[in-house]
Amino acid sequence: MAQNPEEVSVAIKEVIQTLMNRVMENVLYKDPFIAEEHKAKKPLYAALVPDEIFKGSHFERRFVTPFGGVWEKLAQVAGITGLGKCELQKTINGNVPKDRLARIAEVLNRLEHTPKGEKKIKPDWDKELKYILEGVGELIPTIVVSDVFAENAETGEKYAFELKAPLPNSDQSKVSKEKILKLYAMQPRLITEAYFALPYNPYGKKEDYAWSFPSRWFNMTEDKVVLIGNEFWDLIGGQGTYQMFISEINKLGKEYRERIYKEYLGIEVAEIQENIL
Repeated sequence: MAQNPEEVSVAIKEVIQTLMNRVMENVLYKDPFIAEEHKAKKPLYAALVPDEIFKGSHFERRFVTPFGGVWEKLAQVAGITGLGKCELQKTINGNVPKDRLARIAEVLNRLEHTPKGEKKIKPDWDKELKYILEGVGELIPTIVVSDVFAENAETGEKYAFELKAPLPNSDQSKVSKEKILKLYAMQPRLITEAYFALPYNPYGKKEDYAWSFPSRWFNMTEDKVVLIGNEFWDLIGGQGTYQMFISEINKLGKEYRERIYKEYLGIEVAEIQENIL
């Protein structure tokens, strides 16, 4: 099907609005910040620090937690609109030759543990995959649950994504690499491509990505299996999806910032602008 970034943008906007409206409902009515309760529980903190600081922390906790699962929902609407089909937590049942499974374990162990006296091995996707695919042997039933699984409705191409937060920990990254390697090792292969994907890059350019934990398992700047920011969104949603995504978020941001100032913090936006000027 034809990829239409504008349709993707509208769908993404709906997901963000749903999330933000739920957050606002929570902090304003279901679980508001109560100054008296805060002072009773933490009298020392309340005496030394303005309530507004803790009110901001109260909001942050109720915003960050639900946002953790929103990336997959955003990816799903992008995948459905852009490629035609997209599922979350898709179970993929396949068969992997016994020697390939052993080689996957070997590759991961070498990346995790450096034998005494040897130089630390750096991740190299192409070299590792070539070595693993040379394995043969009895076919072993293998199950992989993919975070995001998208299919091009026209071509039948299938894409599996391990979609993680922009700063994933080492354990998450290791599990993701093992799953991706198993997908490529299946015989017959059930996916066209599989990727380790991050929704955005807090460091700016891909070559500047410097978070150390996933770098233990992937060459984050050179491995073709790694997608960061626009590489991921433009593949799953169509060319231009990432920029339209950012544009819609910025538009929504103005509306919700004003609501947060006025409805939650009790500050008129005009007061903020006056103080800035």
